[in-house]
Amino acid sequence: MSPRPAPHQSGSRPAPSRPRAAIVAEHLHKRYRSTTALADVSLRVEQGEVVGVLGVNGAGKTTTVEMIAGLRRPDGGTVRVLGLDPQRDRGRVRQLLGVQLQDAFLHGALTVAELVGLYRSFYPDPRPAGELLDLVGLAGQRDVRFERLSGGQQQRLSIALALAGRPRVVVLDELTTGLDPRARRRMWATVEGLRDDGVAVLLVSHTMEEVERLCDRVVLLDAGRVVAVDTPAGLVATAGTDTLDDAFVALTGKQLEAAE
Repeated sequence: MSPRPAPHQSGSRPAPSRPRAAIVAEHLHKRYRSTTALADVSLRVEQGEVVGVLGVNGAGKTTTVEMIAGLRRPDGGTVRVLGLDPQRDRGRVRQLLGVQLQDAFLHGALTVAELVGLYRSFYPDPRPAGELLDLVGLAGQRDVRFERLSGGQQQRLSIALALAGRPRVVVLDELTTGLDPRARRRMWATVEGLRDDGVAVLLVSHTMEEVERLCDRVVLLDAGRVVAVDTPAGLVATAGTDTLDDAFVALTGKQLEAAE
């Protein structure tokens, strides 16, 4: 008779593995001639999490997101997107990462539908064109050339293009700049839908209402360094203020004040 296997000992169970982070940036440094844009920036975004990046103008927000997107090479430190290096694994990262930056450089003579079709062609399993246009409220402008769109419509189109490839990680730089209140809320609902689908979102914003509604955590930058990482409510508590807007003022701008 075969011996019975020994009962499983609860103490020997392997610890559950931690899900792979969507974005990991560690000790990023960047200089432009005599200017230090990033002195030491580290951040992490989990899958299904929205992390905001806040800071005064010149704090290093755009440089940080451009490094994560592979658009700029750090002088020091490392970036990984779903375990991939945005510089070395550029092609693979582009299939997983959607990016909407502040300035959209798109061909003005192409229509909305043509631009959506072009971007969809970059991916093996893109979102349907109609779904993308409905998502950002541009179905009625599908035959309008990019140069004829309003600033807010151009912004919405940029967001649609960032989502064309069903990305697992999304970087949004000033998501709702120039949008009217109705369009702004539509974009907020879109981001909430991405989080519900397990997509990681890194959001650069100056709109405190937007940050409070969308962000699970906030990375606060000042003079190229991380000065705080917390929930929006946690930042308010740390600063001892009544609002996130006041907490932002209290926790940032130290170097600017010293210079003055």
